[in-house]
Amino acid sequence: MSVAIVIPARYGSQRLKGKPMLGIAGMSLLERVWRIAKACHGASRVVIATEDERVVAHAASFGAEAVMTSDACTNGTERVAETLDAAGITENAVINFQGDAVLTPPWILEGMIEEFAASPDFDIVTPAVRLTEEALAELKAHKQTAPSSGTTVTFDLHRNALYFSKQIIPYVRKTGFAEVYRHIGMYGYTTASLRRYVALPPSPLEQTEGLEQLRALENGLKVRIVLVDYRGRSHGSVDTPEDIAVVEALIAREGELVGA
Repeated sequence: MSVAIVIPARYGSQRLKGKPMLGIAGMSLLERVWRIAKACHGASRVVIATEDERVVAHAASFGAEAVMTSDACTNGTERVAETLDAAGITENAVINFQGDAVLTPPWILEGMIEEFAASPDFDIVTPAVRLTEEALAELKAHKQTAPSSGTTVTFDLHRNALYFSKQIIPYVRKTGFAEVYRHIGMYGYTTASLRRYVALPPSPLEQTEGLEQLRALENGLKVRIVLVDYRGRSHGSVDTPEDIAVVEALIAREGELVGA
């Protein structure tokens, strides 16, 4: 099964205008994300999708393919769906790789691509990482001050998602049976399922928890969980000006994910 990676990159971000072009340790945010996508084995195409010609021009400066999409898109998923036609994507599946996910190791994306190749009997694929006792304790502590931070997921014996929640699930009454997994908010879709998803209205659980993936579950789409390991790398993205220094410090400490 052929897979394309689409990077939605909105110039007019409400919290950080011009975010794709922000400098991160000597390279723009967008170029860093694009280089991660290009380093992935198994992706046949990488396309940047934006609403602003300035992003298209910036993408061209480092040799990336970019297309214009509507300013009316309310989120990255809608922008990726528009890209299917705007870029003439012929691949069977597409991965939505957010344009601010600058610390995502290429092997996370590769795990999603491999899942499509191994058993494409699902509509959507999304990664999750098992939480160690220490990481779980940190998440619980963080939720004391930021209750909506961090999403967890439960899945069946075939790794099909049962539920996603801002609560920590499952509730561990007895240890030694199920682990707690933190969801990583990236999605891969068959092109048919992406078109179906964006045509659906927001669903009750989606609106209650503020999690778009619940729309898929509530409408019977099969969401496959791929289990990944960051291999000692730190997860992070750029959402605020303060995040830039944090990300730069992590890059300085852990090294670059891909070569220049």
